[in-house]
Amino acid sequence: MAHSDIVIIGGAIVGSSIAYFLREEGFAGRIALIERDPQFAHAATTLSCASIRQQFSIAENIRLSQFTLGLFRDLKTRFGADADIGFREKGYLILASPAGEAVLRENHRVQAAEGADIALDDVAALERRFPWLSTEGIAASAYGRSGEGWFDAHALLSLFRNALRSRSIDFVRDSVDSIRTAGSRAVGVTLSSGATIDAGVVINAAGPQAGGIAALAGLALSVEPRKRTVFVFEARERFGDMPLIVDPSGIYVRPEGSAYITGGAEPYDTDAASDPDDFAPEWHYFEEVIWPGLAARIPAFEAIKATRAWAGHYDYNTLDQNAVIGPHPDMENFLFCNGFSGHGLQQAPAAGRAIAELVVHGAYRTIDCSAFGYERLAEGRPFRELNVI
Repeated sequence: MAHSDIVIIGGAIVGSSIAYFLREEGFAGRIALIERDPQFAHAATTLSCASIRQQFSIAENIRLSQFTLGLFRDLKTRFGADADIGFREKGYLILASPAGEAVLRENHRVQAAEGADIALDDVAALERRFPWLSTEGIAASAYGRSGEGWFDAHALLSLFRNALRSRSIDFVRDSVDSIRTAGSRAVGVTLSSGATIDAGVVINAAGPQAGGIAALAGLALSVEPRKRTVFVFEARERFGDMPLIVDPSGIYVRPEGSAYITGGAEPYDTDAASDPDDFAPEWHYFEEVIWPGLAARIPAFEAIKATRAWAGHYDYNTLDQNAVIGPHPDMENFLFCNGFSGHGLQQAPAAGRAIAELVVHGAYRTIDCSAFGYERLAEGRPFRELNVI
């Protein structure tokens, strides 16, 4: 039977960030990082659209993404001179209908208070900024002039994983079948291979599978997989100034090399959890919803050609679409870092730092993540993020 001071379940960007910052914070004990899919073929990390924004409705979410933005700006110092994630700082453009204008303006007030460089435009200013965009049905927009854009998820994950190889981390390729508890403590895990690992601390970083992992310890967690399809298409027109655009319908679109990617506006946000093994793209949805919505907002996209698609899963927090960070109140050595509901990749480094600080120092030091604590789930008290994309 092996022993680890800390067992982290899930080795993609969240789990790897936790392990990385545990060492950064001076933790010298043994760390086991368990990952069942070390090629990350089905990981939420690598199947995401790999974007970062500061346009949230909650100050704590803005701070988490700002921490990651700072890490992006310091990549070469932290990871070496060759570190590059292809960060394209082209901004987000969030469009609001008359019904959504008040929320957009309130969100902007919160963002401005946090120092985010977001321009709030009326329709006339929006038309001057992006003349190729139809403003029909639009009342206002918010545009990230800096500090927002997209990047290479594989490259970011590789930087963290490679950094861990020189930091005495035990990489375990396996799945967790059960979690052993004794009294009010998690004391170890049993793997699909039959191996067991005793643990001083267990950290749930299992992404869309996080709810199932919590259940193995007898704990309830309102996080489940929700399938999202990303479509790639080509168009004759190229817009060199194009940000990531979010339509009031929920459809988003952005450039991707010589093509574009799009998705969003899924009709099943309140339905049951998705099959975690279902990675089949919902092609009919492109034809029925996405394409008509794109053509209405960007007339040049009336003539486009879809070329491929992929599907992944959000780790969707059904209570409030916000992360769950920190210990379970009745099992304090079982920690959560889950439920980011689509913004986990951009916030993983900050959340990993927060968990590391909690383990090593007993308190948050960089960003106070108390508002993301499990207690709100137990009380049915949502801490709701309004800007979920």
